[in-house]
Amino acid sequence: MSRFRTAEISDPRFEKDHLRFITVKSPHLKGRGDICVFAPPDLGDAQSVPVIILLHGVYGSAWSWAYGTGVHIRAMGMIKGGEIPPVIIAMPSDGLWGDGSAYLPHHQCDFEKWIAEDVCDVLAEKIVGVDNDSPFFLGGLSMGGFGALRIGAKYGNRFSGIAAHSSITRLEQMELFVVESLDNYRQEDQVDEDVLSTFIRYRENLPPIRFDCGTSDQLIEHNRALHREMEKFGIPHEYAEHSGGHEWSYWEKHVIESIRFFVAQLPA
Repeated sequence: MSRFRTAEISDPRFEKDHLRFITVKSPHLKGRGDICVFAPPDLGDAQSVPVIILLHGVYGSAWSWAYGTGVHIRAMGMIKGGEIPPVIIAMPSDGLWGDGSAYLPHHQCDFEKWIAEDVCDVLAEKIVGVDNDSPFFLGGLSMGGFGALRIGAKYGNRFSGIAAHSSITRLEQMELFVVESLDNYRQEDQVDEDVLSTFIRYRENLPPIRFDCGTSDQLIEHNRALHREMEKFGIPHEYAEHSGGHEWSYWEKHVIESIRFFVAQLPA
């Protein structure tokens, strides 16, 4: 029996490029949330298929990754070419609060648990091949990178790997992108406002971590600082820099590195 009051999924007759759409009434959002899902064909009776959840940045929604980077088309090509096994890619909205929810709990909604609990559970209910034994991975860009790194660290028992591109690393950096005051996002526990502090608190149960940033990105120095501090504290991770800025062309090119990183964590 579903734990969701309502969960609607698109009709396969009208879907394109193996994209599906789910709208679910989320107890943590206290309303409806959307998820765009890439589900490769011919899964048949497959079970425990790996799931990659990608979180969008400010101003975005469930469509952003698919129609901003074509990640589903790239993934399908990698599957057909035998480079990766079949994977499901889920791209949820952030809850659609203001310019961005920051994937934090506030305003009587828990945008963090929407990702860590509701999205995972409704995928297991609605998508063939997904079950409680599926390996889940969490990635994101910008604000979504902030969400992926924080949430993946806090829910290390749920996620088998976390990755981020052009990530916000501290809540204060949201001011670069949103008109809402930071007072809207403040957490009772300030550790939840900072990626490094979250890593340190949960360091005994961290999944594998990877992040990268463009050398022309306004967040590059913050990402470099996070990398240095993680090295200082002995927190294992992969870090890379590439040419490019805070832009879709960068994420379109480098999201494939996150997919390869996640697949590398799967049992041989």
